[in-house]
This record gives sequence, C-alpha cells and structure tokens, in this order.
Amino acid sequence: MDVSGIVVEVIRKEIKHLHVGVYPPHGRVRVAAPLRLDDEAIRLAIVSRLGWIRRKQEGFEQQDRQSERELVTGESHYFLGRRYLLDVVESSGTPSVHLADNTTMRLKVRPGSDRDARDEVLQRWYRRRLREQIPGLVAKWEPRVGQAVADVRIRRMMTRWGSCNAEARRIWLNLELAKKPVASLEYVLVHEMVHLMERHHTERFRELMDALMPSWKISRDELNRAPLAHEAWEY
Repeated sequence: MDVSGIVVEVIRKEIKHLHVGVYPPHGRVRVAAPLRLDDEAIRLAIVSRLGWIRRKQEGFEQQDRQSERELVTGESHYFLGRRYLLDVVESSGTPSVHLADNTTMRLKVRPGSDRDARDEVLQRWYRRRLREQIPGLVAKWEPRVGQAVADVRIRRMMTRWGSCNAEARRIWLNLELAKKPVASLEYVLVHEMVHLMERHHTERFRELMDALMPSWKISRDELNRAPLAHEAWEY
C-alpha cells in the first residue's frame, strides 16, 4: 500500500488493535491490522501517524553505523559499551580473546585464519561474556516483576534486541547486547519480562514499565542511538 509516497507493508492478523512499526536501517514501514479492517480504514490510520513515521525514518538515516568488520588489527570493537582497538595475534595455541588493557582487545587466532574463523572466536567470547551477566539480572528482576523466567537464550537477531515466548516463559536476547552497557541489557531483559504479562506495547505495558523502571525510555533511546553494526536494530 502506498500512502503519501511511503510504501507500507500490510499484514492482516487475528488481533484486536492495529500496530504500526518503522524498522531500521532505512525506515521500512509495516502495519499489522485486524482482519475486520478494510483498506480505507488502514489507510486512514496510517495517515494519522505520518508525522511519527517520518520522524522515525529521519532518525534512522541520522544514526551512525559501523562498516562490516574485517577482524584486523586496528579496528574498533565494543564490549560493555566501551570502545576497544583490536589487536590480532597469530598463535599456534588455543584461539582466545582477552582485554589487554582499557583500550585493547586482543584476539589470538591460528596462523592463516580467515575473517570468518576470527569472527567465530570473537562471537563465542561475546556469547560467554553475555551469558555471565544474565543469572544475576534475572534473579534481581524476577521478584520485582513478579514473573518467573524458565529460560534465557542468546542468538544473533537482525531486527530485534529481544523476544519472548510467553507460553514457554522463554526469553531470547540478541548477542549484540554483549557490546552494549549493562544498563541496556537490563532494560531489554525487563522489557521482555513485562511482555510475559502484556504481549503488546499497550498502555498497560507502558504503565508497567514506568512502575518497574522509571528511566526505561532513556535506556531505550540510548540503545537505539548507539552506533549500529552492519545490520541495524530498533526497540
């Protein structure tokens, strides 16, 4: 559907309310609409949100983005919100990653390792470091939210910082969160825990977030404003 020059993807579902989403990296617009709404009703709903849609699209165009990482010495990489310069060292020992100091991330790889092999070592390290942070945060927030989490898993996601399966009480976190400050990880985790009670971003959802984490909107904006990788996310 074309609305005032904006191409909108419309998906009809068995839902009660219409939802409009604007997605990075270039502001793609998608609408989830109840089956009962006809095209004209959907068009009018989009028209009423055109100002918000255009502001979101402009925001994505202004965001900083990192180029594709080549995993070579001198590149910038992030961990817990801090920027490090990569130092690649070829060694016959076990591949590893460690922080040599406050500015250097040392990546040890086998001689002749290509870009994909180096990336695999780095991503395993990120996954371990992110996994270490999760139990304490879950223990902190379960009693506050009043929801038990059965499982938290990590995966690389292209368009979302997190997701949840309310029935299984399982939360998925984006591996990219290992690069962000702990406050960003905490916000995403709480966000998904609240979704165990309220599936959509309704007024009730916002009220629950306000009560549990009054500064959640600041955390959300900082997360989405941070330098983006080759692919981009929004929450």
